Amino acid sequence: MERALSAPGKLFVSGEYAVLWGGVSRVAAVAPRTAAYVRRRNDSRVHVCLEEGTLAGSTTPLGVRWDREVSAGFSFVARALDEALRAHGRASPGFDIAVAPSAVGPNGQKLGMGGSACATVLAAEGARYVLEERYDALKLALMAHALGQGGKGSGGDVAASFAGGLLRYRRYDVAPLIESSNAGRLKAALAESPSVDVWRLAVPRVAMAYAFTGESASTRVLIAQVEARLEEAGRRSFVERSDALGHVIEDGLGGGDFRAFSEAVKAQHALLLELGPLETEGMRRVLAMAAAYGCTGKLSGAGGGDGCILFAPDVQARAELCKGLEARGFHTLTLDAEPGVRGEAQVDTRLRNWVDALG
Repeated sequence: MERALSAPGKLFVSGEYAVLWGGVSRVAAVAPRTAAYVRRRNDSRVHVCLEEGTLAGSTTPLGVRWDREVSAGFSFVARALDEALRAHGRASPGFDIAVAPSAVGPNGQKLGMGGSACATVLAAEGARYVLEERYDALKLALMAHALGQGGKGSGGDVAASFAGGLLRYRRYDVAPLIESSNAGRLKAALAESPSVDVWRLAVPRVAMAYAFTGESASTRVLIAQVEARLEEAGRRSFVERSDALGHVIEDGLGGGDFRAFSEAVKAQHALLLELGPLETEGMRRVLAMAAAYGCTGKLSGAGGGDGCILFAPDVQARAELCKGLEARGFHTLTLDAEPGVRGEAQVDTRLRNWVDALG
């Protein structure tokens, strides 16, 4: 039994940070997609194959008994596999899973498009397939990713990678699932817990792009810094303003008055900057150029690096903006809403070779 899979990355359109405190976010699932390959074994061994090497262990009803300490690069996939086996809850055959590396820019730095969330979703869905389970892979991935981040993060990147498209998402409380997993009743909890508050929106009518600034940022560190600065009353006020702007942005994505939409996007960016020094010089240059080309944009995600999501009134304006940015050394991607995690007809040859080499 084997299966090839792929899943998209993500970019926040609006509501980052607000979604951490009960607000609503809009998140787009975007290319490049990440590939994975999973194959069942005839014994109880488990292997995780990544570009950086292989992690091995054995299946148990309580998770994988790993042969060595799980290093940071393997942590999200390993956590998802542990929880998948806990949801299975009984002895099971082993399996091998290979996951391709996240997309990187020309300088080799990660683009900041949700690589850890994508890998977690691929591991949760790949394990569900080889274990022949029917658990809710989105809930399991949300829980595993939260555990991998020490409880930080909203899960919006996980939801986008799993469901695809342009989404409206509110943070899902995974604490009851974690408690149930520790008590040995994860499978029942996954079935009985509330549905994830995620809604797929219409395909955007504005043209979208991404500009990478050449600097990577740590989401976990930035979130901790922001939460340390902003107390409860400040968070409530921030959420109210962010949700109001998010509603206007959502309407604008469907077409209509691009100028009003642009003003809402700029206001959302300015609101995020109230949280601290999240904008870099590279971001300022990108957004100034977007305005000069009759387009708009904002930081996407935690800030402090990575890049900006950009919006143009049409594909021609987008092409001209991207050409101008590339001429000034910025790496750009044109964006369309991507489907969520899915099976693929063709296996990535490199991933198959990694698994074949295991014997």
